[in-house]
Amino acid sequence: MEEKRKHPRTEISEPGYVSAGGSVMSCTIRNISVEGAAIDVENPAFVPPHFRLVVAKDSSVRECRVVWIQKNRIGVNFASRPKDHPE
Repeated sequence: MEEKRKHPRTEISEPGYVSAGGSVMSCTIRNISVEGAAIDVENPAFVPPHFRLVVAKDSSVRECRVVWIQKNRIGVNFASRPKDHPE
């Protein structure tokens, strides 16, 4: 399969959180790049088209837009640069 991404993704397995509308759902970040990521969630039906992805390791926050869903994996594009998680 031909790689179409502008930026290579780094394979990881880090805990994270999908945050939207006051609710939070845990996820596992499977790969990440400057422009996007792939995450695994228990039930993709509960993930809205736009949400914040919080990386547990450093509490960075990225605004995300869902690009694709395959089973329990969701591909997202980042809408902004990382922000520090407010304390």
